[in-house]
Amino acid sequence: MTDSRDADATRLATDSLKQGDPTGWFERLYVAAADGTAIVPWDAGEPNELLVDWLERHERANGGMRAIVVGCGLGRDAEHLGKLGFQTTAFDVSDTAIRTARERFPDSPVNYVVSDLLDPPAEWTGAFDVVVESITVQSLPVSLRAVATANVARMVAPGGELVVIAGIREEGVEVDGPPWPLTRSEIDAFATDDLRPIRVEQVSPAGRPGFTRWRAVFQRG
Repeated sequence: MTDSRDADATRLATDSLKQGDPTGWFERLYVAAADGTAIVPWDAGEPNELLVDWLERHERANGGMRAIVVGCGLGRDAEHLGKLGFQTTAFDVSDTAIRTARERFPDSPVNYVVSDLLDPPAEWTGAFDVVVESITVQSLPVSLRAVATANVARMVAPGGELVVIAGIREEGVEVDGPPWPLTRSEIDAFATDDLRPIRVEQVSPAGRPGFTRWRAVFQRG
């Protein structure tokens, strides 16, 4: 096992990308983590603080609404939504991630599904009142960003909202990812058709002033 929390993901992603497989490294990482030979760097003990903060102020977070978590990993964000009463679907491209999430939360109300953001089910189009995209699009190569972004945006139901949480990258700055944090123009690209930005901010969780991220909220008219 490596000392750095990011080292395993970086190594496996690099190998996968060299093989022309931009998403296969997720499954390899979760399998290795299940075997105790790697660390999933985003496997936090609590849901994303920026999501929790937004949901606390969400005037409609009163149960009965449909939510989906994009690239849910091991389920912390999805479980938080489920506890708030959202009818929650959570998906990941990794079979092992989904199986592990189900094992961790055996009594969960969340519907965990294996699916690929690059080719999601057609029935998810316009199906969700709240769509959560937290650090998933930024983990994909820039060449796939337009497809991934458009697929996320399509999931938002009429009157629904999309919240995007991502690392920050300045325009024109190239990084050796993954991840490839999002520029402002890449955040703006989630606004398509009648999905319009409500608030785009750079914000840090309470007590972590150096950990600044995009948090952008869009609403479908």
